[in-house]
Amino acid sequence: MGNIRIGWAEEIFQFNKPVALMGQFAERISEYQEKPLTVTAMAVASDTEQMVLCSVDLVGVSCVLSDEVKNRLRDNGLGLDPEKIVISAIHTHTGPGYTGRTGNRINGGKPSGGFRGLLERELPPNKKYVTSADIFNNNDIENEDDLFEEIASKITKTVLDAWRNLAEGSYSNAFGRAAVGMCRRVSYSDGSAQMWGDTDRAVFTHLEGGNDSGIELLYVFDKNHKLTGVVANLACPAQCVQHRLFISPDFWGETKMLLRKHFGEDLFLLPLCSAAGDQCPVDLVRWVEPYTDVNDPNLKRSNPPKRKADPSMFDLDGMRKAGKRIANEIIEVYNEGLDEAQSDVEFEHKVHIMKLPLRRATLEQELLAKREIQKYLENKEGDVDFNDAAKLQIHLGILRRMELQDKMDVVDIEVHVMRLGTIAIATNPFELFLDYGNQIKARSLAEQTFLIQLANGTEGYLPTEKAEKGGHYSAFISSGCIGHVGGEQLVRETLTSINKMFSEQ
Repeated sequence: MGNIRIGWAEEIFQFNKPVALMGQFAERISEYQEKPLTVTAMAVASDTEQMVLCSVDLVGVSCVLSDEVKNRLRDNGLGLDPEKIVISAIHTHTGPGYTGRTGNRINGGKPSGGFRGLLERELPPNKKYVTSADIFNNNDIENEDDLFEEIASKITKTVLDAWRNLAEGSYSNAFGRAAVGMCRRVSYSDGSAQMWGDTDRAVFTHLEGGNDSGIELLYVFDKNHKLTGVVANLACPAQCVQHRLFISPDFWGETKMLLRKHFGEDLFLLPLCSAAGDQCPVDLVRWVEPYTDVNDPNLKRSNPPKRKADPSMFDLDGMRKAGKRIANEIIEVYNEGLDEAQSDVEFEHKVHIMKLPLRRATLEQELLAKREIQKYLENKEGDVDFNDAAKLQIHLGILRRMELQDKMDVVDIEVHVMRLGTIAIATNPFELFLDYGNQIKARSLAEQTFLIQLANGTEGYLPTEKAEKGGHYSAFISSGCIGHVGGEQLVRETLTSINKMFSEQ
């Protein structure tokens, strides 16, 4: 047991030019800023232990970015251990890319070039890749090196400021519910499944996975019992306005604005995305068309019927609705009354390097992929673009995996597991399917379990076995480096670490 100290900090990212927006196959350039992107950090320390939870308004935090921040903090002279820092992304699709954003553990931190690069390798001499927006070698937009420096320096500053701001404090953990995240994989009678699949078909049978409307909450107070910040852990990525041409932290920006209107402008919000690889804010059963074209080959619908449901969750109205639902619940839980705030608690933080098996492709899959790519390009009239990259994703990814698996068979994954009083906190670098998160929460000995995905790395989707059998992106070999065997191992090892911390309570 020991008294903890807590510190907060926030920084706003500053961009001098438009940015290339990440998260979609279609290339996009920002036209304006809906709300600023931020990085927020909460530092917690006792006499013997520490952690910094850092949330960034980006689509992902690559190992290149995470390692760079840690390296900049090596000789901080303040007693801050860089290895005890968790940097995670809210997974907004209306934020910038940066140098090394596609670098992950399986390619040694080097950028992969994405599916465009893979497709260009296969193109015959008479075809070229045509972008939907000029995001390459464009002097009118921010270059990736400058973006990397802005992002890395602001994260480093925020972490240091939060550490410097450590002061006597306390917290009360609580629980709420807000209907935001829903399964985005649709299953059909032939056993197949699709991300964003059309449910208005006679062959539709069910949504492949469940959803989790729960919000794990932490209300943080200073020594005078004033509320200083809120930690909110929700199983849904921040991707309502994911196709739009503006900079935005999506629904978390709306949530923060509403909370500050209620509690005061000095309130901090630390949003954490729980296991949500197969989740989204869109109700695929009560489908509401986007107000304008989203330029996404996976969202095409033919004369969908009009539904009385949420506003379009691909647009600002839906984003505001989602943000309001979260903010209202956080305020309501607070108003209903919290447990007595705690400061003298058990505090433990372990960092694990898990060795998970690489998901492998077969020779048969490789031969099929080569045939399908060749046939597609022979029949394709004219040049290719993001639509073609999306259609060939499964085959291109198999060719890349065949090259990789000759060099490695396990992937080193950074996982943090923490105990703070009666709660557990566990991280992973994946877009982790909800079933895995539910397994960890259900079997955890902690009173409450916070899960943070896309932390200290971006290693792609981690699908379940049923998703792999159903197919489509998010479950393709090309979608992530680890399959369900590794997912089951991640669950086991995470639970072992959590329950060891709580076994003597």
